Amino acid sequence: MKILVALSSLYSGGAERVACTLAEAWTARGDDVTLLATFSGRGNCFYPLPERVRVVYLADRVASHERSLKNRVHRLAAYRRLLRDEKPDVIISFLPGVNVASVLASRGLGIPLIACERTDPVAWPMPLWKKRLYGLVYRQADMVTVQTESAAQRLPSVFPGLKSVRVVPNPVPSPVQAYLPDPGSRHAPGIRRRLVAMGRLCEEKQFDLLIDVFAELAARRPEWDLVIYGEGPLRERLQQQAEAAGLAARIKLAGATNAPWPELARSDIFAMTSRVEGFPNALLEAMALGLPCAVFDCRSGPREITRDGSDALLIAQNDREELAASLNHLMTDPVRRLTLGMQARASVLARYSLPVVLECWDHLFDELMAPAAGSRVPQREANA
Repeated sequence: MKILVALSSLYSGGAERVACTLAEAWTARGDDVTLLATFSGRGNCFYPLPERVRVVYLADRVASHERSLKNRVHRLAAYRRLLRDEKPDVIISFLPGVNVASVLASRGLGIPLIACERTDPVAWPMPLWKKRLYGLVYRQADMVTVQTESAAQRLPSVFPGLKSVRVVPNPVPSPVQAYLPDPGSRHAPGIRRRLVAMGRLCEEKQFDLLIDVFAELAARRPEWDLVIYGEGPLRERLQQQAEAAGLAARIKLAGATNAPWPELARSDIFAMTSRVEGFPNALLEAMALGLPCAVFDCRSGPREITRDGSDALLIAQNDREELAASLNHLMTDPVRRLTLGMQARASVLARYSLPVVLECWDHLFDELMAPAAGSRVPQREANA
């Protein structure tokens, strides 16, 4: 089966990591997978990929990399030529801007298109003109996927007239699933403890709030450090905040990492203080690695991943006192950390392991292709 996965770039990010994970899994079972990066600035792939995954940068197929309307038209034409040459069996498009380009480039070619919405559109504010544009585009897609049941229930009210809405969660990457936690090493006495967080250093993640709460606990919990992985526009401000609290030695902004799992695995607690999320990979992977988690109950993602707070400490949105109490509770109770972490791991592996999510995708492929191209389905099943 020929699968073309389109996304803006192959930089660090949740959508990029999921796309690379799926591409690797599909090629491993014999599918022909192309990753198409549409960003005019090109860039390089942040996450490791096997050689069998073909990576194409649309920027290499146009003469100019300038951000202009003319260049956008040229890239759209190059995208359409690529589709005509490659003739994929299905296009999987990630993120709204790329979804728009994919719909326009594939019109009339008869290639099934799955547009993947990576956030909850109800939770993210959206200008009226953009809402109408995406609504027109998504109605042209053969299928729109979201990552949670709650988002699927609300999506038709935001974008009426969609042909099909389906839920496909993010998978737990294979290295995370293969990891075998060593409770003895994580909970051994006499070592420094790590409270860890991950995400883009931007307003929505509210790392400033997390730093404030950690600063309140720091004097009482001198054996604990806070480590935040990620890059973004607020790096300097957050660094200044840590220094102003007198905790520059204990609050580390560790930057982006293309190997987040070892860093999570050697931590003790994971915290997520986001104002809004789609389906947070960092939370999913922290739970899969056996970390106890304290997370805000923001509008989309955490409640579903944690099963209404059964598998993590689910905290009322922006409740600083509850966050401080939850973190303090975990910091002082190693048995609770161990039991909650192991419960979290068992829960998310049962629901979001890579084979489970690949089966979800296969159901979508069957649904799209069986009516129009029945011969393609046995080919995919033979490769599975």
